[in-house]
Amino acid sequence: MTRWTRTALVGLSFAASVAYAQTVVREAPKDVKPGVIAVSATPPLIAVDGKPDRLSPGARVRDRNNMLVLSGALAGKTLYTVYRRDSAGLVHEVWLLNEEEYAKVGGKYGGDAEGHKRFAELLDAIWSLRSLALLR
Repeated sequence: MTRWTRTALVGLSFAASVAYAQTVVREAPKDVKPGVIAVSATPPLIAVDGKPDRLSPGARVRDRNNMLVLSGALAGKTLYTVYRRDSAGLVHEVWLLNEEEYAKVGGKYGGDAEGHKRFAELLDAIWSLRSLALLR
């Protein structure tokens, strides 16, 4: 095998792995609850959906890239999340979400029948526009 074909094969495999990495879709674990968490200026004090709460000692907060984030870096911020509690009832694991992911797990429209209807209408509008764009 010549040197340039080896280089080309390595380059193509790298490009394929980069393309695959960009298409990975995050999914929330099954036993979590969606919530809006407001981190106080002095963590571990937080508010979950407006109610006072605490992060557990050793709480793990993961950002949108699944990297661990220190709770001090989130001080004073309000975040869309899914979270899991420990056996003592404290918030132990937190995954940060964007608005779209939060809506998918039922946070934004959860429990509201009218909200589900509006969300379904919005999805229908998006898909119909995409199909029209594909027909052009």
